Amino acid sequence: MQGNLSVNNPLPSWNEGPAKAAIVDLVTRVTRAGGTDFLPPAERIATFDNDGTLWCEQPLQVQLFFLIDEVGRLAESDPTLRERQPYRALLEHDFSTLLGLGKKGVEELFAATHAGMSQEDFDARVSQWFATARHPKFDRLFSQLTYLPQRELLDYLRANGFRTFIISGGGIDFMRTVSEQIYGIYREQVVGSSGKLQFQIQRDLAVVMKQPGLGCFNDREVKPASIALHIGRRPVLAFGNSDGDLAMLRYCKGGTGARLALLLHHDDAAREVAYDRDFKLSALNEALDKADDYGITLVSMKKDWKEVFGP
Repeated sequence: MQGNLSVNNPLPSWNEGPAKAAIVDLVTRVTRAGGTDFLPPAERIATFDNDGTLWCEQPLQVQLFFLIDEVGRLAESDPTLRERQPYRALLEHDFSTLLGLGKKGVEELFAATHAGMSQEDFDARVSQWFATARHPKFDRLFSQLTYLPQRELLDYLRANGFRTFIISGGGIDFMRTVSEQIYGIYREQVVGSSGKLQFQIQRDLAVVMKQPGLGCFNDREVKPASIALHIGRRPVLAFGNSDGDLAMLRYCKGGTGARLALLLHHDDAAREVAYDRDFKLSALNEALDKADDYGITLVSMKKDWKEVFGP
């Protein structure tokens, strides 16, 4: 669930180095009463991307595995889906064809698997999936593929009066299902991409139904706007792993006083997967090339973390 927290070594899975030192320095500065960088707890905001920052996103983001399994479940009751696009491309992992179908194809898949049900029904379906679904490479439950050093960091920040938020391109309802269990991040502190919703009365029951159509795709420049809308405070610490997080990291650094923007570089092929520019679903280019120029602290999975997933 959460990482271990020790007074003497609050980040035991982090190796000593510039990244760990920068984290401890920031927390010390903003919590030192009477110091020039002191911030009251209300202003201690930390925002984290999720896919590739808090949990594994290889070879696909976790929600795409759920999408594939849901389409497979639908195809069991309607075998004709296996011969129809975009369902066929998804089930065959033919992502070149799927991407070629454009936005319409993706929206059809999400409408079939993420809409036409109440929020509670969707939550139950996702919870059931997380209880049994396993990663094809690591043979662990997907909920067990969170990064131990990041769980420790979340604990460390909260122990020092920070509020921790997820700001992700992933589906908000999908992440909220497990965020409290695996990160200790409350549902209302998760901000992600969202579909359209509609209030309805069904059989004398008031429900909110998930509708077809995208409400917000929470990526790139939308992330700072979502922070401003949902949190109302600029983060003091922000952590990401791709160009999709760059706007959030620069937004964090754009404030006054002590601030820290962190960028996780997946350079550990032995313990996880080494990738950056070549990951078509969420590449790391500009943020990696200009980290120094933008004042972003690079975190090497290989060098800075003693463990990746933990036991």
